[in-house]
Amino acid sequence: MRNPIGGHVPVAGGLAKIGLGYARELAAETVQVFVANPRGWATPPGNPAQDELFRSECAAESIPAYVHAPYLINFGSHTEATVERSVLSLRHSLRRAREIGALGVVVHTGSATGGRPREEALAQVRTHMLPLLDELTHDDDPFLLLESTAGQGSSLCSRTWDFGPYFEALDFHPKLGVCLDTCHIYAAGHDLTGPAGMRQTLDLLVGTVGEGRLKLIHANDSKDVVGAHKDRHENIGAGHIGAEPFRELLAHPATEGVPLIIETPGGKEGHAADVARLKELRGAH
Repeated sequence: MRNPIGGHVPVAGGLAKIGLGYARELAAETVQVFVANPRGWATPPGNPAQDELFRSECAAESIPAYVHAPYLINFGSHTEATVERSVLSLRHSLRRAREIGALGVVVHTGSATGGRPREEALAQVRTHMLPLLDELTHDDDPFLLLESTAGQGSSLCSRTWDFGPYFEALDFHPKLGVCLDTCHIYAAGHDLTGPAGMRQTLDLLVGTVGEGRLKLIHANDSKDVVGAHKDRHENIGAGHIGAEPFRELLAHPATEGVPLIIETPGGKEGHAADVARLKELRGAH
């Protein structure tokens, strides 16, 4: 399949039982899950029976699965405790991803807090994140997928070219990839709606990190205008990006085989409609 299309699914009450049940109701071809509270530091062990069921059902139905790491993670923080917790939290997400057979772990690229220079924050990213990448030595280990932000505050990575210094800090590690969030990149200032706007943005990304590094797309429309630096997702076609750029995205060579995950409002009904809409835009591709 050129682009499996699916969504972020709830898993409280059972990874396979609840998560995959929800995915089927969306007619999802790919899923993303949390393996810990996204707004906390807890590192729960998981349920081996549910892990096994989730892994085997995803394999049987050819559903690529992804884990989204908690939002609090920030390797650029000036607070030592935050950095230490970030290491433990991300290591946990990577381990849990392997246990459930997920292909990648999405982590936000963070920001340089406390008014420190960007270079200093990136040096800290290198010190603490590179060892985690070096621990990914098994064949079934997930990729670590960097997701840029909408450019709020002292964000380390919001425009396509910001991925360059970030990848350099991590030695272009073979287990490193990109999760491109369409709402974030639009909010950061890339106009995806102009003539060939989406194509040019994807070309810039490939020019920065190289071919084959784009591993996942968060397909979200935006409630706000381009360059607003606001991370507010909207349903596909109902926001300022509109539906057409997604058609362009689905036809771009760099997105060949890359799954699309929606993180849009509207609950199950809204999610099912967005999955159907993207499948429609995928059309013959």
